[in-house]
Amino acid sequence: MKDENNTDVRLVDLHSHTTASDGQLSPSELVERAISKGVQMFAITDHDTIDGLKEAHHFNQRHDTPLELINGVEISTRWNNFDIHIVALNVDIDNVELAAFLVNQRELRSSRAKEIGERLAKAGIEGAYEGAKGYAGEAAISRGHYARWLAEKGYATNTANVFKKYLARGKTGYVPNNWGDMASAIDIVHQAGGVAVLAHPSGYKLSAKWLKRLVREFKEAGGDAMEVVLGQQTIDDRNNLISLSINNGLTCSLGSDFHFPGSWIEIGKNMFQPQGVNWVWHSEKWKVVQ
Repeated sequence: MKDENNTDVRLVDLHSHTTASDGQLSPSELVERAISKGVQMFAITDHDTIDGLKEAHHFNQRHDTPLELINGVEISTRWNNFDIHIVALNVDIDNVELAAFLVNQRELRSSRAKEIGERLAKAGIEGAYEGAKGYAGEAAISRGHYARWLAEKGYATNTANVFKKYLARGKTGYVPNNWGDMASAIDIVHQAGGVAVLAHPSGYKLSAKWLKRLVREFKEAGGDAMEVVLGQQTIDDRNNLISLSINNGLTCSLGSDFHFPGSWIEIGKNMFQPQGVNWVWHSEKWKVVQ
């Protein structure tokens, strides 16, 4: 891979999901796909769980691949009633505080998932909870699992339209988030030896004023970095995020937010590395926790 000045750089992707949360590939399959796409540094960041990491590392080591696999987790938090996600990178998966925190996150996910099912049932959509559970398996049920089931049953043409029709804020199946605050989550990340990264900042559909406020308050809460290169974005969006990171003293990260094979989002795709950017893996806080 080359950067915008035709200089060779490593292909990096630090945001992805497996069947341990709402992805559709197993941890082993995801690692295998990352290698096939030429990715050299890769993070698995399932939602509020690290359950897939041991399998991923085992596969990577067993096959003696050249992939540098980073421990990660995407933590759900609350900020001004918005769902804000923090990608934790280089966390120690044996850290006691992190383990206890994630157990609580799973309980919060479980209660929210049950309420979503109850609201859909009251609206005449029976069996949604059981259907979502069928997709989730041993993983915590997410809105993504509900979306897959509702799309399969013909309630909308695809999962994106399911969200718009049933699961988005103000819709029938929407349940307000019940997460903890950003600062508490960032503190847990640091206790686990990790780096706290603000995930997909432009994905929250905030106004320019509110986005600036989010980034500023994330930094004030102890945040370390933010994603500035996403799987799908305009050049203007990328440049705006880079400027926001620089102005707030944050290093930069990138990630496809891969969930399943498709034509739009792919592991390593569009993971540009513009010159003059202070990337998180070059920062003083970056280290690989074995």
